[in-house]
Amino acid sequence: MTAEPRFPVVAAVEMGLGHLRAADALARGFGASIAHADRAPLASPEEQRLWQRTRRFYERVSRVSQWPVVGTPFRALLEAITRIPPFHPLRDLSRPSLTTRGLERMVDRGLGAGLIAAVERSGAPLLTTFFLPALVANRHERIDIGCLVTDTDLARAWVPGLPGESRIRYFAPTPRAARRLAAYGIAERQIETTGFPLPHELVGGPDAPSARANLAARLVRLDRTGAFRAAAGPAIAATLGAEVLRAVDERPPLLVFAVGGAGAQSDLPAKFLPSLRPAIESGALRLALVAGVRADVAQRFDRLLSQQGLGSHPGVRLVVETDVDRYFRVFNALCAEADILWTKPSELTFFAALGLPLLLAPSVGAQERYNRRWAIENGAALAQHDPYLAGAWIDEWLADGTLAAAAFGGFTRLPKQGLYRILAAYGCSAAVEPAADFRAARSDDSTAIRSIG
Repeated sequence: MTAEPRFPVVAAVEMGLGHLRAADALARGFGASIAHADRAPLASPEEQRLWQRTRRFYERVSRVSQWPVVGTPFRALLEAITRIPPFHPLRDLSRPSLTTRGLERMVDRGLGAGLIAAVERSGAPLLTTFFLPALVANRHERIDIGCLVTDTDLARAWVPGLPGESRIRYFAPTPRAARRLAAYGIAERQIETTGFPLPHELVGGPDAPSARANLAARLVRLDRTGAFRAAAGPAIAATLGAEVLRAVDERPPLLVFAVGGAGAQSDLPAKFLPSLRPAIESGALRLALVAGVRADVAQRFDRLLSQQGLGSHPGVRLVVETDVDRYFRVFNALCAEADILWTKPSELTFFAALGLPLLLAPSVGAQERYNRRWAIENGAALAQHDPYLAGAWIDEWLADGTLAAAAFGGFTRLPKQGLYRILAAYGCSAAVEPAADFRAARSDDSTAIRSIG
């Protein structure tokens, strides 16, 4: 008689939204909730304070590093923290970095101890989307450890000081991340290239039916002159069906601008909104400003919209949530109807695989530079131009099919099956949570200050 598979405890840490976003998709796929390693009851008061100090430090450095002049030394510090050495020429990169040694001292002080104790009591495997819990678990021989890398490339800090003795099983979102892990000294048998776990409701299954349907509708709105469909008709018909070539959709494209978890680059809307206002007022473009879970950023966006005379415009939405789990539901619903995603190259870079073209703001940290390069080289993203002239270059890209081409390129070139491959690695053949549940969390039910009519 075959034993039932033991699904893992899916753990994450709120160190930016990227680790939580990946854990959210995985935990719901297993029909479970995220185990928050930095919150009660898993973290003691002392451990919570240690996590909070670490998080505040990283968020402050991330935000201030974006400031002109004053931010210069903070950018240098952020680069040192997130440093990823050049990959070529190929060589042994297994020697521990200063960051690795510093992290192991934090582990010695008890960081992650509460989570590990709970996992040991449960007897279940541990699957974490942040490296510190994996490093802690690696010291406990009875724990089966999985660790998902959440960027296209990674720093040495993700790997234990003695990589040859590591028991961590790594899930890599890209082949480059897998090669990097091997260069850091992880045995190839402990590395599996899976892709990033995109939300089940946006993919719909291994054959991506939901993503295909969303892309088919999106291509029509992005390709208003038909330029891209005329040039790539056979490929589009083979991928999405011939009806897309003849479809008409009078709705204007929806541009979504989303800040990072630390609120970095929240100054960009003040630069681009004046140039977008004519298109919004004429009904040629819709806009959603996503403040995530940051009330301070939402208030700033609200004032900006009022100053621009768009405070009550039906084509504008401002989204903010007080709860991270609720925010992910609302954001995923928004992505289903979005046509363009403007953001920094964080973990949201992987959403280009859904056929959602990216406008990329400047990178924050070394890992985001590699994310940016990966998306652009695969034809799924475009670097933002002068934000003060955004209305002009976005209009040009809508007219000549450039954004439509990026949408199609991301869908056809980037991996979409990451969630299902990781579930299968633990004996779960399909996501537990049905895609139909998605419809119960429509984005216009959020606590948005403004909503699209």
